[in-house]
Amino acid sequence: MRKALIAGNWKMNNTVPESLKLLTAIQHHLKTVPSDVDVVIIPPYTSLYSIGISLQGSAIQMGAQNIFWEDNGAFTGEVSGTFLADVGCTYVTIGHSERRQFFGETNDGINKKIYAALRNELVPIVCVGELLKDREAGSHFDVVETQIKEGLSGMHVRDAENLVLAYEPVWAIGTGKTATPDQAQEMHHFIRNLVEKLFDAPTAGKVRILYGGSVKPSNSAELLTQKDIDGALVGGAALSGEDFAEIIRAAPHANL
Repeated sequence: MRKALIAGNWKMNNTVPESLKLLTAIQHHLKTVPSDVDVVIIPPYTSLYSIGISLQGSAIQMGAQNIFWEDNGAFTGEVSGTFLADVGCTYVTIGHSERRQFFGETNDGINKKIYAALRNELVPIVCVGELLKDREAGSHFDVVETQIKEGLSGMHVRDAENLVLAYEPVWAIGTGKTATPDQAQEMHHFIRNLVEKLFDAPTAGKVRILYGGSVKPSNSAELLTQKDIDGALVGGAALSGEDFAEIIRAAPHANL
């Protein structure tokens, strides 16, 4: 049985004091983390150390929004997996659509970042998803398949078991639009079958696949009841302690 995972991506929001205030709000509204849900918050780099200190002894885990593929060296402005692990991160998002769109990230670079995360014992949350034009052209499955095949190129089964995939239709990120539960399940089922083809059935059964794209309290329960949706990568709603806690509380009812 796959354990549900709810991850909140704060994106480029919140100073250190604001981040600590949001964490306090999440903890206030959540009270306790359900035993059958992994909860991860993903603050900006500047808040990682302070949040990491505050989370000591907590069931809430911390992730980073990006990683560089080398562990150290002359790479001005980059942050390595060594540094992320050092401040308490256990997860890292890789290949988010905003990184692909605004910073030109490629499947090859994403592949190298995934291995950097695994090398530093960080769980990669690998983001994939199609543009609206891809969906309208009927090429959305091809786009996602290419992203996964190239992103996971050369990967051994034992590494594949230790990653998370996140399907984020780009047309639903920050737009208020959400894939219908049927649309989301259809793509998640396709991704799970693809993982089985690339590796094997046991691996496909273990890999968690999250849905991301305007997830909020009003639609989270319905999305999380889909057979192949194992949790959510939450954006805007993760900036509200009350909303994020409500999404987490919906997760134990998922059909995993």
